[in-house]
Amino acid sequence: MNYPITPAIRVLREKKVEFEAHSFEYVEKGGTRASAAVLKVDEHSVIKTLVFETNEKKPLIVLQHGDRQVSTKELARILMVKTIAPASPERANKLTGYQIGGTSPFGTKTKIPIYAEATIFHLERIYINGGKRGFLIEIEPEVLERVLKINKVAVATKGG
Repeated sequence: MNYPITPAIRVLREKKVEFEAHSFEYVEKGGTRASAAVLKVDEHSVIKTLVFETNEKKPLIVLQHGDRQVSTKELARILMVKTIAPASPERANKLTGYQIGGTSPFGTKTKIPIYAEATIFHLERIYINGGKRGFLIEIEPEVLERVLKINKVAVATKGG
């Protein structure tokens, strides 16, 4: 299968990670629901890569189930900071080198702390962005821990 060679793919190849590539028509504002529908998988196993900032403008990435939200209050409490809010699309793009809707935790331009919802690691397979809109890679969740420095957290709330 033909797929884009993004910074994320370069990192995975370098680390000799086995993955399955899934390219599809990107749906503007379709999010994980659209991706899950196209791939015919549970939205819970489609993982979002979200870029946030603390009140001190320190960036962080949160990996979250597609059908869940991030409790920024809980995350701020865990990190002992005043507030956490989503980074602007421009800031997220500048930090990661990826376009919103195509952000991967692999191969980011800047080294950013990564927090992952702990229950992601209970899944057999996950679908996570490969560094381009309309491009997900299917991997075992352990790959996240093997390739990235992950901090596990419990910050999921209902609704995606």
